[in-house]
Amino acid sequence: MLQRIQTVFLLLALILIGLLAWLPLGDIIAGTELYEFTIRGVFHAENGNVVINAWPLIALLAVIEILQLLIIFGYKNRVRQMRMAVFNILIMLGFLAAAWFFVHLSLKELGGEGGYSFKIPLAFPIVAAILNYLAIRAIGKDEALVRSVDRIR
Repeated sequence: MLQRIQTVFLLLALILIGLLAWLPLGDIIAGTELYEFTIRGVFHAENGNVVINAWPLIALLAVIEILQLLIIFGYKNRVRQMRMAVFNILIMLGFLAAAWFFVHLSLKELGGEGGYSFKIPLAFPIVAAILNYLAIRAIGKDEALVRSVDRIR
């Protein structure tokens, strides 16, 4: 049902993941140049030119968002809702790994010398995964309640 606590958890996770599309995820310093890392790719900090595109990250983010919406509106089949939420947690963790790999690869492509730093929005998938886990627990409690009532009849 849409008025349950798991829906609040899932909506908060949806909002956090959606914010990744607009917030910068990190900075890359290659030599003397500063680059900004976003979901759309690596941008030169001074002139804003795209240096490297990040289409795989955009695709992963889109899959996470669509799956999150399917989880929210799939409340009629709670078992499937829990399975999709577990799968979405795995995709979120995969997104983090892909982001780290992308930054590491971008640093090598930009010259290899330098470093990178991540910003707070890159922790949003971790928080969203925790919120999904809390939703899974709440959905499981609802399913157990429904099954116990069915046994009484």
